[in-house]
Amino acid sequence: MKLLFVSNLFPDTAEPYRGLDNVTFLHHLADRWDIRALAVRPTLRPRSWQPRPQDAKFAPRYVATPYIPKIGSRWNHRLMARALRGPIREMRRQFAFDVVLSSWIFPDSCAVAELSQELDFPFAAIAQGSDVHQYLQMPARREIITRLLPRASAIITRSGELTRLLADAGLPRERLHPVYNGVDLDLFQPGDKAAARRELGLPVNAPIILFVGNFYGIKNPLIPPTALANLSTVSFKTPPVLVMVGGGNMEPQVRHLIERLSIKDRVLFAGRTDAAGVARYMQAADALCLPSQNEGVPNVILEAFACGLPVIASRVGGIPEVHPGDDFGRLVSPAEPATFAAAFQEVLLAPPPAERMRNHALQFSWTRTAAACHELLNQARR
Repeated sequence: MKLLFVSNLFPDTAEPYRGLDNVTFLHHLADRWDIRALAVRPTLRPRSWQPRPQDAKFAPRYVATPYIPKIGSRWNHRLMARALRGPIREMRRQFAFDVVLSSWIFPDSCAVAELSQELDFPFAAIAQGSDVHQYLQMPARREIITRLLPRASAIITRSGELTRLLADAGLPRERLHPVYNGVDLDLFQPGDKAAARRELGLPVNAPIILFVGNFYGIKNPLIPPTALANLSTVSFKTPPVLVMVGGGNMEPQVRHLIERLSIKDRVLFAGRTDAAGVARYMQAADALCLPSQNEGVPNVILEAFACGLPVIASRVGGIPEVHPGDDFGRLVSPAEPATFAAAFQEVLLAPPPAERMRNHALQFSWTRTAAACHELLNQARR
């Protein structure tokens, strides 16, 4: 069977972590489907893109499409559809795909929905998280999503909460299917903490709090350093340290805050890294902090549990669906540094058993995710 994947969330050599969950899923689906990819790049300045070597098997074609920031909500899906029309027609002649799978509901899946009716092909869509939480709050995008997305044979959501939000917005509940992302359980597993710290050049004796994510507003990257500054160090032989893995447009603000809080010597910036690097930092840490404003089900939580690492996270979106609560870390209100500081202290001083968290994570395999999505894609074919 032949699958065409269409999304802006697909990596290239310049952005190797873009859409990493999507491409990992495709690799696990590839034993059942012959897959090709159209990687959309919304930009006003087209250039050339190259795939990562491991993704060359999908023969990705990068398609530049005009994109109007902020005021373009009523037109961006149409601009993307116009850019994709020729490549999809050509792919149909050359590849004869059975079904299209798109990821990110606006403009990507809405553009595919426009073309599915015009060119007469079946498609399924993936709702990731922020595309639902944010875009349903925007009247223009909400109208387009609720009008076009029902054309999908199936809508795969990354959490039950996303299913509820889309159903409440008016999408057919029978077409909404929550399927959690998977975890590479061989890569993400408990390791030798001391060895990982020596390898990464981290303090050997200090408790380590880990942040992994983009430095964007929705991820609340200012919360971890603020909570660290509010954390009482009296109970610790060595003051806790914060390690921040990732990057983004808020990094200058984070660095300025750290200077202002006088905790520069207790915060380490690790930059962006690949999955193996994230796993190694998790093996070196004592707790993961995820202070997001909104989320579907972020993979970083499942990866942390697979490493036996407790998670202190916001009680938002689909997070409570996979985070059982105090026995696995803490769930707290977002945007409140004091609650995170208190949770840091409690978890660092009395960490839950690593084996319990590892056993919980075993149910979230990529094999299971691929099998569930395979059934939905197979049903979507005509």
